[in-house]
Amino acid sequence: MLLAIMLLVVASGFAYAGKWLRAPLRVTRPGRTVAGFMITIWLLTIYTVIVATFVYGLLVKQAYPDFVAPRVRVGTFVDATVTFFVILYLTRRWKWKVALASAIIGTAAAPMFFEFPFDLIVMARTNPPIPPHPMLYRQLFFLPLFLAEFSTVSLLTLLPSMRVTAYAAYAVAGMLVVFAVWAVFGFAFPAEPLPLALNVISKILCFVAAIMLFVWRADGEVSGAQA
Repeated sequence: MLLAIMLLVVASGFAYAGKWLRAPLRVTRPGRTVAGFMITIWLLTIYTVIVATFVYGLLVKQAYPDFVAPRVRVGTFVDATVTFFVILYLTRRWKWKVALASAIIGTAAAPMFFEFPFDLIVMARTNPPIPPHPMLYRQLFFLPLFLAEFSTVSLLTLLPSMRVTAYAAYAVAGMLVVFAVWAVFGFAFPAEPLPLALNVISKILCFVAAIMLFVWRADGEVSGAQA
């Protein structure tokens, strides 16, 4: 219940931000040098996530030789495919290079809106625990994930087609409300119908939030300095 209340408070913050954001907010784009560093850091982070995941998997196999990770289908691939083509269509006026970059980065950033709060919630609850220091090994797995999530979202600032919009804020708020409902029922693994449905709905909302970053009108634009 405490988690549900905290999630509702954060959701209210995003909803209030959406109400306050009367016009799309333009984010100042970094220069080429900074952009190069951002992309390099992102690539290194992705590689670190792969290494950390592989090492964590080896440790799990050593501690629990018979363990098989459960697998569930939550529609992420379908959501990502639809999001890619929707963003590609919405940004077509920027010509194909910007449109393609927008579709790729926007689609990559979308699940990160879901994963960051989700990972914060489940980080201390991952099973099976790896002895003798379960939390230490959980950090080995999750801290690179946090870096990947932040670095992926930061790539959105490279896009001239992206604006922070009220609709995106509302979509994130809606996702967190679904998280709050999920928390009321214990934030269980999405193997049963209810947690699975809540997972699917929140995933859809995170992709909607990404799409909404590209739904704006030029005559309602507000620069970062003016905001």
